[in-house]
Order: sequence, then C-alpha cells, then structure tokens
Amino acid sequence: MHTQSNFRLLVVRLGAMGDILHALPAVTALRQAHPNWTIDWVVEPRWRALLASDSNPNNKSIPRPASPLVNRIHLASTRQWRKSPLSRQTFSEIRTLRRELRACHYDAVIDFQGAIRSAAIARMAGCPRLIGEAKPRESIARWLYSEKIATRGAHVIEQDIELASAIAGDDLAYVLPLLPVDPAAEAWAAQLLPAGTRTILINPGAGWGAKRWPPERYAAVAADLIAQGFRVVVNVGPGEQPLADAILQATAGAATLLNCSLGQLIAVTRRVALAIAGDTGPLHLACALRRPVVGIYGPTDPSRNGPYGCNFKVLRSPTSRRDHTRHPEPEAGLLTIHPADVLPAVHGLLAEENAR
Repeated sequence: MHTQSNFRLLVVRLGAMGDILHALPAVTALRQAHPNWTIDWVVEPRWRALLASDSNPNNKSIPRPASPLVNRIHLASTRQWRKSPLSRQTFSEIRTLRRELRACHYDAVIDFQGAIRSAAIARMAGCPRLIGEAKPRESIARWLYSEKIATRGAHVIEQDIELASAIAGDDLAYVLPLLPVDPAAEAWAAQLLPAGTRTILINPGAGWGAKRWPPERYAAVAADLIAQGFRVVVNVGPGEQPLADAILQATAGAATLLNCSLGQLIAVTRRVALAIAGDTGPLHLACALRRPVVGIYGPTDPSRNGPYGCNFKVLRSPTSRRDHTRHPEPEAGLLTIHPADVLPAVHGLLAEENAR
C-alpha cells in the first residue's frame, strides 16, 4: 500500500553539499505528490542546514516550519567514523542510529548516494524494501538493494527523480527544491547585502584540484566586476582560505570574504545577482535558489553534474574529458579558459535577467 497516507519513507543521502542539492528536487516532488507521507532523511551533521533551519537545535524531531521538506533528520557522522572506526564512540553512535532507524518502522528506504556506506546505513533500518539504482556509483552497493531501478536521465537530478518515481509508481517532474529559511541567517544576510546591492558571488574552491580554476583568474574577474560597480563576495570552504586570499589581495580588499555558516550562505545566495564557480556545492546551491550562474568546468561532465533549473552558462574546453581522478593540479582543458571568456558570459546572463 505505497499510496497510503501514513506511508513512512527514509531518504539516505549523506553528503556532499552538491549531491544533497541534486537529490532535493526529487524529494520535494515526492513531498508535493504525497503531502501526508512521513519523509525522514539520514545526513552528515555538517549538511543538516540544507534540510532544516539552524535556528532549531533539535536534531531529532524537526517541525515542518523549521524544515519545509522532512519530518525528522537522523545524523550519521560517517566522516568521523572513518577516522576512528574502532573507537567506542563510533560503535555507540552506530548502535544508536540503528536503534533510531528501526524504531521508525519505515515502509521504504531509498538510497540516493549509491555507495557502500549509504547502502549499509539504509539496511540498518531493517526495512525489506530498499530502493537504489541498478548501476550505483559503487557497484557493490546494488547487492544490498531489494529494488534496483534502471535510470536513463543524463543529469544526476533527472536520475534521482526517476529513482523517486519508483517508490509509488509516480511520474514525477523537476520542481524547485524546498530549502529552509533561517530567520537569524536572513537578518544577517540582509544587513550584509542591503536591498538594491548588485552582488556577484564567487566560489573559487572545488572538491579537488583538477576542478579548480586558478584563483588569480577569479581575481581578475572580481577586479573587473568591482570596477564596474558590482559588490563581489567570495566564499570558500574549509582549507580553502589561500584561494580567497589571492582574490582579496588582487582587489586590494574590495572583495568581501564570506565567513559564514551554511545557513547564512543560503541566505546570502538568495540575494546575489549571479554566482561564478566550478563544479562545487555553492554553484548548485545558486541553481537550487534559481540564481543565474556561470559554471567553469574541466574534468567533470556538465551534462551530468552541471547547472540545472536556472539561467546558466557553462564554460568548458572541448579538450576536457570526464575524469574523476583527484589530481591536485587544474586540468589542462580548464586552463584554456580565461577571464576574457568569463566576463561576457556574466554580462550576457545579467542582461537576460534584466530583460525579464
């Protein structure tokens, strides 16, 4: 009885930021198609703000106003568990999570991650109905699924929607994802970027070096935009401060470093005129909030991992080939893209937005 109003679904998508954002449209479509379902989510603690307002500290039961999408969030600190796999704390947290999941008596579990660890956590719920892709990212994960769904979409978002459609036999379509609104973060962002401020968000970091366009080129773009009267804010993740420093130094401090929480980044991104980044979480956040984006791509395929659901321009060399090997240096094709290529894309998108 998968259409029953008291149906209980567990979503497993632990991280990372961009991947969670790719899964959100599918879960949002499910929420809209089945508003009375209980939909819970297992996620890494660091990404919880993508699902619920930071203003609500309760990690267990999340009221709908704090989380527009899910009823309950289960936290799985898999990143920390991998660092201390044999520690007493790791065993205790895993046992606690397993007990919490089993107590919820889910009718179905869906694994959007397609990894061994996500499939193993999905199995911890003790639900006989475990849904995953027929060809998951880590092939061994498929042997843990009771239902293996063949997907045909080119983009990850399309594949996730196909996967979600299999739960109740729906024909789901793309919808803008529901993201939480944190009142404190919104007030902070409104003070940082008053109404009428023309702001460009630049994110020079990415998951690994081969995806990172050189920071000095971002700096050249930032300097040009500042000279034209734009406010430029620079966001970087943990360990990426040197990338921001290069931009701040090249602009003589005219660019603004964002030192903020994930909830605050959501609030800031809502207010920007445009975002410039590589294949990284903040670019996908801008797309989820329907902000125009310029994506600077190298070894990852934009047809699979590129901007989606917003007005965008992707710059990618025809010499670039899909390669997820985590090389430390920028991919050769990425280096053929110059600031003179990025600026026309920025102005073209802004002109399109102004014409609407």
